Amino acid sequence: MHNTSQQYDAVITTCRTLFSNKMTDYGSAWRILRLPSLTDQIFIKAQRIRSLQENEERKVDEGQESEFIGIINYCIMALIQIDKGIATQPDLNTDEAVGLYDKYIAETKALMEAKNHDYGEAWRDMRVSSLTDLIIQKLLRVKQIEDNKGKTLVSEGIAANYQDMINYAVFAMIHLS
Repeated sequence: MHNTSQQYDAVITTCRTLFSNKMTDYGSAWRILRLPSLTDQIFIKAQRIRSLQENEERKVDEGQESEFIGIINYCIMALIQIDKGIATQPDLNTDEAVGLYDKYIAETKALMEAKNHDYGEAWRDMRVSSLTDLIIQKLLRVKQIEDNKGKTLVSEGIAANYQDMINYAVFAMIHLS
C-alpha cells in the first residue's frame, strides 16, 4: 500500500518552505499579478520541464524538481488571486499569505484524495512526461478560458484547473523522488 498522503505532505512542505522564505525576502509583490500573468509564469515552467525531458543538453543547472515546485507555488498564488482579487500594492504579510497557502493546499489535497480514491491511484503508473503534458494541457485550457473572459459552457472553471495542475505536479515530484 502506498502512503500517498504522507508523500504529498512531504512535497508540499518543501514547496511551502520556499513560498514562506520568498515571502520573507520579497513580500507579497506577486499580489499585483493578474491571472494571465500567473498562468504565463506556470506555462514557462511547464515548457522548461518539457524541454528538460526532451533535450539532453542543458545550460542552466536546475532540474525538473525546482520547476514543479514553481508550478505548485504559482498555482497557489493564482488561487489566492481568484479569491482575494488583484491588489494594486503588496497587501499580505508572510503569516497571512502562508495561512492562505495552507487553506488552498488543504482544499487541493482533499480534491486529490477524492479523485485518487475514484481513480485507484492510476497516476502511479503514469510517466512524469505524461504528467507534464497534462499540466500543459490544463494551462492551454486556462488560457482559453481567460481569453474568453472567464465565460465557459461546460468547463469546471479556472480554479479547478489550477488545483489539478498542483496535484499533477505533486505526483511528478513523488515520482522524481
